[in-house]
Order: sequence, then C-alpha cells, then structure tokens
Amino acid sequence: MEINNELKYFKFVRILSIIGVFLALYLLYGYVFKPAYQPCSINETINCDAVTKGEVSTFAEIPVPLIGLAGYVVILFSAVKKNKKIMLAMSLFGTLFCLRITFIEVFQLKVICPVCLACQIVMISILLLSFILIKDDKSKN
Repeated sequence: MEINNELKYFKFVRILSIIGVFLALYLLYGYVFKPAYQPCSINETINCDAVTKGEVSTFAEIPVPLIGLAGYVVILFSAVKKNKKIMLAMSLFGTLFCLRITFIEVFQLKVICPVCLACQIVMISILLLSFILIKDDKSKN
C-alpha cells in the first residue's frame, strides 16, 4: 500500500473515532443527567433508554457510555500516533463490546438504540480499516 493510502486510512480512523467520541458523549450525557426528553427516544422499541437508564447502562459498575468514550479516545490517540496494533486491539474489543450490547438490546430487551447502532457501524468501520492497515504491514514483510 502506498504511504498516501495509509495516511488516508489513518485520517478516516481519526474522523470516525471523533464521531464515536461525540456519540459516546451523547449517551454519557443521557446516563448522567437522565433528561426527560431524548431525541433518540422515538417510541418504546426505538430508544436509548436501555443504555442510558436500563439494564445495560453499566458494565462492572462502570457506565457503558464511559467505556465507549475511553475506547474511542484510545483509538483516536493510536491513529494519531499511527499505532496499528493498539488501534486493531481496541477496535476489536469495541466491536465485540458493541455486539454484546446490541445482542442484549435486540434479543433480550427488544429495544433498538439508534445511537448504539451508529456506534456499532463506526466501530466496525474502524476495525475494517485497522485490518487493512495491519494486512499491509504483513504483505511488506
């Protein structure tokens, strides 16, 4: 892969991780302040309450949005520093973590969180870009 393409991929990861930071901040705001009205709470099935107020709002007593925020910040930092291994590890963890939450929401709680789905799409995109960058390293050797 050309250096130019590699820089483009790192730039995409930085942009995606910044989007992820804002999504996580939105969910964290909902978790901390529990506003009566949330724009993503469309009805009983499509809403963010499961993550901001419900069963999956914490993991090991840590707010799930805070875990997501920390993950996106680490990914952003690794993309700035061009550390492909940390970026891949964190995006793999993030994808699995998001899939776990999505599974619980959809199959157990029967709820869809639009912001969580956006986080899932962002994280899978970062994971794919990380795989491309790592694969390029392997093909050079």
